[in-house]
Amino acid sequence: MCDTLVSLTPDGVLFAKNSDRDPNEAQIPRWYAAADHGTAPGDLDCTWMSIPQVEHTNAVLLSQPWWMWGAEMGANEHGVVIGNEAVFTNQPLGDPSLLGMDLLRLGLERAATAREAVQVIVELLERHGQGGPCSHEKPGFSYHNSFIVADPTGAIVLETAGTQWATEDVTGRGRSISNGLSIPGFAELYAAPTRTRAASCAARRGRTQPASEAAVGVADMFAALRDHGTDPSPQWSMINGALAAPCVHAGGVVASTQSTASWVSDLRTDPLHWLTATSAPCTSTFHPVRVGNPLDQLAVFGPAPTNRFDPATRWWTHELLHRTVLRDHAASIARFSAARDLLERRWIDAPPDSATAFDESATAERAWLADLVAADLPDHRPRWLRRIWRQLDEQAGVAAPASMAGNR
Repeated sequence: MCDTLVSLTPDGVLFAKNSDRDPNEAQIPRWYAAADHGTAPGDLDCTWMSIPQVEHTNAVLLSQPWWMWGAEMGANEHGVVIGNEAVFTNQPLGDPSLLGMDLLRLGLERAATAREAVQVIVELLERHGQGGPCSHEKPGFSYHNSFIVADPTGAIVLETAGTQWATEDVTGRGRSISNGLSIPGFAELYAAPTRTRAASCAARRGRTQPASEAAVGVADMFAALRDHGTDPSPQWSMINGALAAPCVHAGGVVASTQSTASWVSDLRTDPLHWLTATSAPCTSTFHPVRVGNPLDQLAVFGPAPTNRFDPATRWWTHELLHRTVLRDHAASIARFSAARDLLERRWIDAPPDSATAFDESATAERAWLADLVAADLPDHRPRWLRRIWRQLDEQAGVAAPASMAGNR
């Protein structure tokens, strides 16, 4: 599932999202340059369908699941940022067409303001519809979408049910969305209550809404995405893992979703975006990046990742740390969270070059993992949870995480 929030601080707009996906679904930042496609631009191949291209597309920075054309969250050169959420409605799912993630990318590529992006998404939704497999691991899983669309001047909530839609300007101090319709009137008309309850969206929104209203800086948004609820560590359910709080860790029998990437945008002055580029924000570091300063992706993130473990990729090497931490989350996090927070505070005060930040955090993560391997903390998870994670490791080709430390 997912959580997206926006804070309208006295100094400007802050945006944040956790992208909750299949736990072995690597997600990677990708930069795409602005492009002119001519007066007869032809067709554009999205994830499941082709649509007419436009004459010009903006430069964008996207966080993309490894297999799809669209993106879970992103920003463009004009300071527009968008995050989407799965929502479950009483409207037909429809044939494969545009995914919500496709609509998100199209809005960023084709609009210069948040309001224009909403208009782009709505027009494409009405013309082409939404539908198709939303998961590589579970091809039968599909859903409709809601969005927070923001720019330096404000934010808009857009919620959909099939080709129906509603919008709400954010007028209060903050606003969050999870995996349920929330615009009054539209929600009562189109929500599917049973599936919405199963997503635990009310519990998560109960945490993110007050966080959005209280945030004054990016560190507050980092903390909101790292929130495990009333306990500092994940609270596990056999039904849906740790889905009751924004920092989601897989482990449920019915729903097993994972915060596979996290993003915070500071739109208060010159837009600066903070990406983990790895799963589990509680075990990750947020790095400063800009749309206009693309990184050498091979050098920083390694080869394009997939759903199979690859020790050459940044996303999968971080999983060694994350999956080791899960053995005893409280004791493990306590060994390095102060160092992680200190690193981020230093970067907030004086943002370094993005490549330098990623290199520095990679060095730190290697040390944190080595320390955990040497500590050899006992696995305190319940047996059923260990079994689920053992199956996930086997599906991805990951050996017992601690034994893989030598691959970094």
